[in-house]
Amino acid sequence: MTPQTWKSVLAVSVALNLFALAAGATLLVTRAHVDKRVEAQQRAPRTGSPMLLIGQLDPAVRDRVRDTLRASALQVRPDFEEARQKRREAVAIASSDNFDSARITTLLAQSREAELRGRARLEVDAVAVLETLEPADRKALSEILTRRGRVVVRRDREARPPAPAN
Repeated sequence: MTPQTWKSVLAVSVALNLFALAAGATLLVTRAHVDKRVEAQQRAPRTGSPMLLIGQLDPAVRDRVRDTLRASALQVRPDFEEARQKRREAVAIASSDNFDSARITTLLAQSREAELRGRARLEVDAVAVLETLEPADRKALSEILTRRGRVVVRRDREARPPAPAN
């Protein structure tokens, strides 16, 4: 074979190897995405706020449940606001020149107590609402008792398309 033929064969070989390498990398990345999607589909069905779950209820009871849970949330709002305020105060003291560990510990304990008090009231009210529902509606709404934190809510809000401008 001539040197020109060897160069051509070498160039084709390098190109095929690069193509195979890119295909392998693409396969690995795609597999990771597919695994994440499968895992997301197998997770618990709650994917959003309690109000989205209420939308699954029988229309005859939907408004009553929505109003009851909304009233409950409004009643416990002061507890959660107190919890956030106490935590902000603790952070402010921790970052200030007048660091006071006893005061910070007290504020954090008060914050936890206020949050737990609010959460307990929400859970009691949710159970009372569930008690009034038919089994099918109760099953659909029972997910409100799961504790999923605010991360889920933020993801849902980020994933929503922007509201149309009027």
